Amino acid sequence: MRPFFLIGFMGSGKSTMGRLLSAYSGLQLIDMDKFIEARFHATVKEIFAQRGEQGFRLIERAVLHEIGEFSDVVIATGGGTPLQPGNMEYMNSAGTTIFLDSSIDSIYMRLSQPKALAKRPLLAGLSPDELRRFITDTRQARLPFYEKAQLRFDSSRLDSPEQREQSCQLLARLLGLERLS
Repeated sequence: MRPFFLIGFMGSGKSTMGRLLSAYSGLQLIDMDKFIEARFHATVKEIFAQRGEQGFRLIERAVLHEIGEFSDVVIATGGGTPLQPGNMEYMNSAGTTIFLDSSIDSIYMRLSQPKALAKRPLLAGLSPDELRRFITDTRQARLPFYEKAQLRFDSSRLDSPEQREQSCQLLARLLGLERLS
């Protein structure tokens, strides 16, 4: 089975939905950020600090082309992955792309948590008002890239175990995935 690429803004639920779909269907989950961190023995934040965003994006592109050749996988991409030239076209040709679209309020709630802020270099030092403005403006600017996905799924409802289970079942059905016995 060709890969499923989960794309969307940071905090839209790519890692969460990836874990859920993997557990539901038995497909292997590849979280691109974790894959990169394991390969380079450094956090995304450290790679940004050492190589800058441009250096990180070059690594990300190479990793995307590597894991995009795998079968039976759900790939949780980074929020900026679709923005790089050719990445959306590559993902659309290599597998199925799903834009996880979440409301600004849901994204803000998820990203304003200290754990989320600590691991995202683009959010370092933002006040609550600046964070909301960043989410609103940056998400809007990225929408034309995200909207190139083959499918769109509302990922606003992931806050409780029940919501996560319902969302997983809906997305699995949309993708034609069977539940593990």
